[in-house]
Amino acid sequence: MSEFKCHHCEESLQGKKYVQKDGANYCVTCFDSHCANICQECHKPIGADSKEVCYKEQFWHNTCFKCSKCSQLLATETFVAWDKNILCNKCATRVTFPKCKGCLKDIEEGDHNVEYKGSIWHKNCFVCTNCKDIIGTKNFFPKDEGFYCVTCYDALFTKHCMKCKKPITSGGVSYQDQPWHSECFVCVSCSKELSGQRFTAMDDQYFCVDCYKNYIAKKCAGCKNPITGFGKGANVVAHEQNSWHDYCFNCKTCSVNLANKHFVFHDEQVYCPDCARNL
Repeated sequence: MSEFKCHHCEESLQGKKYVQKDGANYCVTCFDSHCANICQECHKPIGADSKEVCYKEQFWHNTCFKCSKCSQLLATETFVAWDKNILCNKCATRVTFPKCKGCLKDIEEGDHNVEYKGSIWHKNCFVCTNCKDIIGTKNFFPKDEGFYCVTCYDALFTKHCMKCKKPITSGGVSYQDQPWHSECFVCVSCSKELSGQRFTAMDDQYFCVDCYKNYIAKKCAGCKNPITGFGKGANVVAHEQNSWHDYCFNCKTCSVNLANKHFVFHDEQVYCPDCARNL
């Protein structure tokens, strides 16, 4: 039978006090000097005669295991681990409850609250930046650093249609920095929607191409067709009460084009200076 001795110093443990650790036996002296766990608080060995507290593979003397805020002994009490600290329940309540971004007070368990993008408010502290009414859990619009109830956001920031005066919540049409709903920006004559279409503005009214040609556009004194200002007929020559497409402004006799040239107007007709000498 092998001798019952200390694993470290090999002295006999017969009739002596000893400590077992990791399947080996140690005399008290060797255990305290070489095998004892180190206390996280005082950084001294936790001897065989001391009471030890273990939490997540870390060790304390029972007299060192205390709240890091108020120093209450916690060896026989419930505790909270928070941000690498050990706290009593009372201190944990103060530290771990989130702070309301509005009043900066604790949001305690059971309090109604609102969370948005990592911040938290008491329900009654989450208010409209403009009117200060409680938003709570109702719909709201964030803008810059503020939060706005639907009514204030519409009044302060939402564009309103030039025709119906109602808010434009999505899409819409802008012309000369003025907003419309797509369904409100229409031809004044036929009510055709003009969004994405060619149109003509006249006296703050808007016409589709067809209505402008048929009812508004002047007729060319040469070809008698409407002068729309679109496409080939975009350039116009005007004289007295008459208008021409630039490509129709031709000498009555020789047909030379007179746009941007000298001409003679005689008996409602246009002539080049050479042909006018023979009149």
